[in-house]
Amino acid sequence: MRLQKFLSCAGIASRRKSEQLIKNGLVKVNGETIKQLGTIINPDKDVITYCEKKLSLKKHLYIMLNKPVGFITTLKDEFNRPNVIQLLKTKERVFPIGRLDYNTSGLLLLTNDGDLAYKLTHPKHNIYKTYIAKICGVPKKEELEKFRTGLFINNKKTKPAYIKIIRQDKSFSIVKIKISEGRNRQIRKMCQIINHKVIDLKRIAIGDLKLNIESGKYRFLTESEISYLKSI
Repeated sequence: MRLQKFLSCAGIASRRKSEQLIKNGLVKVNGETIKQLGTIINPDKDVITYCEKKLSLKKHLYIMLNKPVGFITTLKDEFNRPNVIQLLKTKERVFPIGRLDYNTSGLLLLTNDGDLAYKLTHPKHNIYKTYIAKICGVPKKEELEKFRTGLFINNKKTKPAYIKIIRQDKSFSIVKIKISEGRNRQIRKMCQIINHKVIDLKRIAIGDLKLNIESGKYRFLTESEISYLKSI
């Protein structure tokens, strides 16, 4: 088994994050610091440690959380803001799959299955995430079309997206949005580009998996939900 895969299976971090931990010299195999990616280890014989703590393979956990506004999804924060992990009562170490920014609420998945986390966050899989957004003003047809066909963020065009007005007033609109990417604050930036600032943003679905719990609450996924996520 590759070392980075072992770390993800042990619940330390996603596979990509585990690669960075290895590069930073935080992982040892049989007492020797390993910085080479792709190192093959034997979980039954080798002793693997992270920050001097011995690791072992663990049972995979899959959690749905309805993230409230005011919590971060990164595991470290220089401003000491509340972390979504604080909302969980499980003793097992898990990490968020992807991210929701501080001011965005809704569906967040957490796990210690690094392979699934990698799959669900990799752009090539085109897994759509659905959001409900309250935005300033009412978008015109041409603005909606620009949103759907793609906008340039940092000189890179976004993939085709879905947007539909589901309610509107004189000063704001409620829209449903679907995107298959996960760039930093992507929806907020896309709405800003078409001149309709986001007032409130909530993720309500990942693929066909829909949010169905109250804000701040969490539950473990069912076997059928886990099978679905692994199949998409």
